[in-house]
Amino acid sequence: MPRALVIGGGIGGLTSGIALRRKGWDVTVLERAAKIDPVGSGLAIAANALKALDTVDLGDLIRRLSRLQGQAGLRRQDGRWLLHTTTQNAEARYGDSAVIMLRATLMDVLIGALGADRLRLGTTVSGVDAARGVVRTGDGDLEADLIVAADGIHSKTRQALFPEHPGPAYSGVTAWRGLIPRGDLNIQSSESWGKGLVFGISLLADDLVYVYATDVLPAGTALGNELEELVRRFGDWHEPIPALLRAADPAKIIRNDIHHLSTPLPAYHKGKVALVGDAAHAMPPNLGQGACQAIEDAITLAYFADGDLAAYTAARLQRTTKVVRRSMSMSRMTQIRNPVAVWLRDTALSLATRLNPNLMLRSMDDVLGWRPPRSPASHGAEHPRGRQTTG
Repeated sequence: MPRALVIGGGIGGLTSGIALRRKGWDVTVLERAAKIDPVGSGLAIAANALKALDTVDLGDLIRRLSRLQGQAGLRRQDGRWLLHTTTQNAEARYGDSAVIMLRATLMDVLIGALGADRLRLGTTVSGVDAARGVVRTGDGDLEADLIVAADGIHSKTRQALFPEHPGPAYSGVTAWRGLIPRGDLNIQSSESWGKGLVFGISLLADDLVYVYATDVLPAGTALGNELEELVRRFGDWHEPIPALLRAADPAKIIRNDIHHLSTPLPAYHKGKVALVGDAAHAMPPNLGQGACQAIEDAITLAYFADGDLAAYTAARLQRTTKVVRRSMSMSRMTQIRNPVAVWLRDTALSLATRLNPNLMLRSMDDVLGWRPPRSPASHGAEHPRGRQTTG
């Protein structure tokens, strides 16, 4: 039985381990933390990632544990819709829609599917030998036929394999995230844009609301009370944003600067090592594709793992590079502060969606229309997609 070692117990690493086990690999996931403590609050699993999860029989469970995104779209800070779409439109176009869930719930599902005995916590990786397939840890060297580097945006493995690569770049914005009880508020998933400001709202299962916000600030800016900073920026925006902020617990608000890999890697493999997720192509969150692309990576890598890893790079590098660039282009649009430029941006978006009501979905066809690689024997067979039942 071939052996795989996965460095990193995040979404990309765990999904890689699950997919490889389904292909008959002996898998161990190495995680330096003593326990899995997911960073962040909520996340979207879009149609492309749901299709990927279907291949390892997790798609239906994810749908049951999450909530359909419902109507979603883009608004001005006064609440006027600039563009929007519905679950029905997305399902008709892609055979699926996006679901929103707690990151912690997704991690629990992935760990359960992998098997807790396959997850080695508290293991620090000090280096890899890509040619020999060796991972160096504090407990000694481990050998493998395949090493999966899923060690995040600041990946030490990436730095070792591609020392000339410049590494992460600051995207120009800092981001807040938090979970807030819904109460009796009427919640519609939406993202609202102002002058260099963004505020997003998504309803989760168990009547929790996931909120996120961004502002243009120099990297490393120190702020005081994060909730007060949100109220100062968004307290006079359209409802239910002020009401949500009034109901928020300051301890449940987190903030971090957003970095990405602006320079693509020359390859996503070297020797017996393959990179997945943020280690390969960290991106701003503006398209909601960070976790989705990591899941795509994992399923694709398992498909090609028995052969030449160059096929994995060929399948993933061009696609993910485009997604990173589009995410950053969207981020730059949100960073506009000049009032005239903001008016022109919003007017153009509003006019475009009037001329083409399906603009929001059509613009994402190449991203959301992705399908997992399949063997010739299964060509044309579709996984029987489960129906969302929560909410």
